[in-house]
Amino acid sequence: MTISAPVNRIIPFSNVDGPSNRMAIFFQECMFNCRFCHNPETINMCINCGACVKTCPVKALSIVDGKVVWDKSICVGCDTCIKTCQNNSSPKITWMSVDEVLEEIKKVSPYITGITLSGGECTIRKDFIIKLFPKVKEMGLTALLDSNGSLDFEENKEILEYCDGVMLDVKAYNKEFSDWLIRYPNEVILKNLEYLLKVNKLYEVRTIIFPDRDKDNEETVTYVSNIIKDKCFYKIIRYRQFGVRDEERKVLGDFTTDEEYALKYVKLAKQLGATKAYLI
Repeated sequence: MTISAPVNRIIPFSNVDGPSNRMAIFFQECMFNCRFCHNPETINMCINCGACVKTCPVKALSIVDGKVVWDKSICVGCDTCIKTCQNNSSPKITWMSVDEVLEEIKKVSPYITGITLSGGECTIRKDFIIKLFPKVKEMGLTALLDSNGSLDFEENKEILEYCDGVMLDVKAYNKEFSDWLIRYPNEVILKNLEYLLKVNKLYEVRTIIFPDRDKDNEETVTYVSNIIKDKCFYKIIRYRQFGVRDEERKVLGDFTTDEEYALKYVKLAKQLGATKAYLI
C-alpha cells in the first residue's frame, strides 16, 4: 500500500528551519488552533466548499467530482483562494508519496545538509515519516521534525529512530494560558520536553514572548530553562502580527513585541542555565 501525505509547500533552500541550508517540507493539517498562527491556511483540510473556485482570478481552481482541483501550471500565487477561505485551509495541496518527496529532495541534495518536516503538524503523518526518514539518511542528509509536541514521542519511539532531532514548540507552561492560546491541552507537550531531552533528540525549543503577558512569559521561560539548561538551543521569539488572523490580532496586538522587553527573557533563561538561549 502506497502511503501519501498532503504537502502544503516545499521550500528547497531554507536557513531558518534548522541548522545550515535545508529543504523544508510543510504538511497540511494541525490539531492546534493557535491564536498567533502565521500560516492558518495549514490548519484544516479543504472541505471542498468551492468558495475559492469562484474568486480565483486566473481560473486555476475548478470543481471535479465534487472536489476542488488546483492547476498549479496556471496558478500565479496571488493567494486569493487563501484569503477567500473561511475554513483555515488551502486548495493548493499536493498529495505526495514517499518516493515523490524523495525525488524532490534529490533535485537539491548536493546543496543541502538535510530536511526539516513542518506544517501544520508533521507528526500527524507519522507512518509517512517512518517510511521517509530512513531513505533520507541513506542520502547522507540529516532529518529533523518541527513539531508542536502533540504526539507522545515516548509512546511512538519508532518515529525517532532515524530522526536527528526535534524542534519543539513549548508555547505555554500554565494550563489555562495554554488552553486559551493554542486551544489544546499542553500536558503531552511538557512530557515530550523532558522525554526528548532524556533520549538526546531535542535539538531546539521555541517559546513566543507575548506583549502584556509578563506572568505567562516568565512562567514558561522559567520552566523550560530549568529543564533544558545548556543541553539544547532555546529560541525565544518575539510575537509578530504578520500573517495572524484579523480577529486574533485584535486580541494579541497588531504590533511586534518590543525587542528590549523580549531580551529580558533571554537574560532570564541564561541566568537559569539555558546558555544557548537567543532571540529572534
